[in-house]
Amino acid sequence: MTDTPTYKLDPAPQGEHTSSGPTRLERDSLGELPVPRDAYWGIHTERALINFPITGRSISVYSDLVTALAVVKQACARANREIGVLDPEKADLIDRVCRRIRGGELHDQFKVGVIQGGAGTSTNMNTNEVIANACLVELGHQKGDYQHFSPIDDVNRSQSTNDTYPTSIKVAMAFTLRRLLDELQRLTDAFDAKAGEFRDVLKVGRTQLQDAVPMTLGQEFHGFAVTLREDRDRLEETIAWLSEVNLGATAIGTGITADPRYAEAACRHLADLTGLPIVAAADLIEATSDTGVFMTLSGTLKRCAAKLSKICNDLRLLSSGPQAGLGEITLPPKQAGSSIMPGKVNPVIPEVVNQVAFAVIGSDATVTAAAEAGQLQLNAFEPVIAHQILQSLHWMTQACLTLRINCVDGIEANRDRLGDMVGTSVGVVTALTPYIGYAASAQLAHEALTSHKSIADLVVEAGLMDRERVEKLLQPARLSGLQPVTQAIPVIPLPDEAPAPEAR
Repeated sequence: MTDTPTYKLDPAPQGEHTSSGPTRLERDSLGELPVPRDAYWGIHTERALINFPITGRSISVYSDLVTALAVVKQACARANREIGVLDPEKADLIDRVCRRIRGGELHDQFKVGVIQGGAGTSTNMNTNEVIANACLVELGHQKGDYQHFSPIDDVNRSQSTNDTYPTSIKVAMAFTLRRLLDELQRLTDAFDAKAGEFRDVLKVGRTQLQDAVPMTLGQEFHGFAVTLREDRDRLEETIAWLSEVNLGATAIGTGITADPRYAEAACRHLADLTGLPIVAAADLIEATSDTGVFMTLSGTLKRCAAKLSKICNDLRLLSSGPQAGLGEITLPPKQAGSSIMPGKVNPVIPEVVNQVAFAVIGSDATVTAAAEAGQLQLNAFEPVIAHQILQSLHWMTQACLTLRINCVDGIEANRDRLGDMVGTSVGVVTALTPYIGYAASAQLAHEALTSHKSIADLVVEAGLMDRERVEKLLQPARLSGLQPVTQAIPVIPLPDEAPAPEAR
């Protein structure tokens, strides 16, 4: 009988637990604990490093979150100074340290894991401790000498994790979302540019992977641009919802321990510092327990990811081959595609974007489950919500960037192949049915499939039309709908041509 393996819990999930080096001793309500002597974090952060050996990823992987935590503390300090509940010198010192963090300093001191129990308390205390110890250093005191500057009494004045943490993750999401919106706009513009480049390239449209009627490659790429623009607009709308915060709610929304003037002042300062349309929620108790905005953002992001993935599916299909597939477009070659087949090049950029989309879709399921699991006056699972959404936003931003630069900008149309396919496509016959009737068109389609002759040649050979008239009817502008031929949209008749019959 084999022994059951024994697993050891790693007490240093972020690689920073410090009993091995020089330490200082800090105390909290649970007792004493050694903390690295040079660390800007304190005992609450140290306990979180011991308790949550989960991901191996600290919150500092999301620089926007660290920046948001700092700007919220900065706004709170300004509000506390304004209403007279915090010494002006201390408030100004907090303000100054927060500006340093926003400028990129001390980010490596934000050590707690992205997944943590406690509804974000570890993140809030990590922030309080870093700011307090940075203030102590500026004042000439030792780190951890909190009698001169307290993480809770000074940095966390008028606050609770339950209002500063949700506010911070909303601000972080808004910051990260803005970058995604910029990249989506650039990607949309890239597809629009290709639409212009391919505006006169006729191709066969497809439904259910079967040949349909003609269109232009430009129309296809313009469709990509339009669908991405719609999703960008929907995502942009969520910034206003993210800007409704519960700052000033403190523990559960009643504002206990905070001056009645504080909430308005804190939101006003936060709006000024971030440029976001920050407003206090109408009902702070509801806002403290509600996570609906996160589901809205996550769901909208999932929609965008799914549609972007569909576009990448299309790019892979259109470029398949190059000899035995559709081969309508050529994607820029980015790396060798096989360790065994010489010369093979795979569509690696669309493939990586597909995988990002799969991850975003999965993240939305996590966000939904976490939002549903909230209880009574608080949702304890906002850390995983924050992690999933911030990761999805970042990955989508990078996916749009690489798709644009490494793929879309370099796409080329295989014009000769497209022309050959259109010339022999039975879908072209559809354009002739108003003039020669359905039965004759069906016969021509059958002959085209068996003989592989062009539709134009078959029409002339059958004596149904002369060459000049066939060529006019099969002009790219008419085949692709750029020149309307029904009364459903304005008609541009050919010379000596009777008006087209009414659409039915």
